[in-house]
Amino acid sequence: MTIWAVANQKGGVGKTTTVVSLAGLLAQQGQPTLVLDMDPHGSLTTYFGHDPDTIENSIYSLFQKSDSSPNAALFNSLQKTNIDNLYLLPGSTAMATLDRQLGTQGGKGLVIKSNLALLADRFPNILIDCPPMLGVLMINALAACDQLLIPVQTEFLALKGLERMLHTLEMINHARNQGLPYLIVPTMFDRRTRASTQSLRMLREKYNDGVWDSVIPIDTQFRDASKVGIPLPSMNEKSRGSLAYKQLLQHLTGPQQDIEKLPRVF
Repeated sequence: MTIWAVANQKGGVGKTTTVVSLAGLLAQQGQPTLVLDMDPHGSLTTYFGHDPDTIENSIYSLFQKSDSSPNAALFNSLQKTNIDNLYLLPGSTAMATLDRQLGTQGGKGLVIKSNLALLADRFPNILIDCPPMLGVLMINALAACDQLLIPVQTEFLALKGLERMLHTLEMINHARNQGLPYLIVPTMFDRRTRASTQSLRMLREKYNDGVWDSVIPIDTQFRDASKVGIPLPSMNEKSRGSLAYKQLLQHLTGPQQDIEKLPRVF
């Protein structure tokens, strides 16, 4: 089982698009794939046709004490999507209250990791859509994953979000036995604009091997796919966005990928 967390401490950089697109490609290959919506805004949950304001069984349930079977909340929350081989653990807006509810309770940083361990035989691939703020939800996601993907929109303000994300990762790694491998993924690249080309150049100069050697381009078909609730590769596998995410997936899973050589933050 491989678990990727997709995070950035800035919204609107393509986190949910990255999760949906990579998961859609894996599902197309016949690989059972699970996506988790750890963001209280519920964009991933909404994408697949659920209402995060009213949903009863969600990731929020995993953090609640229950007298029933410890596995009941997990399996009750698991949802089949309209895509073969693709499943969802939905989020809810109630997750925004978890930091206040849990307070200083111990052991709450590994809730997601322990639950996903129960699904190891069922899902070889899991992707986590993270919230854009540091708290118990992001801590859980980073504790559970094998690799962190950081989508960064190729514009100057997004670079500040990347700095905050890497600082957070540095703090999280103090609680881990080893540094968490990460990959910066340039998104929403528009080669026609100076801002995009300059931002990409700055990314590569500052972070070197930490940056994926290609980009996710601007593609209006991502919006079209979200309207009908299916991954873009399932709607148009020849689109620019689909081909870019296919290239990213090959980088992440291909034989050339050596996770030990990925950059680490300590």
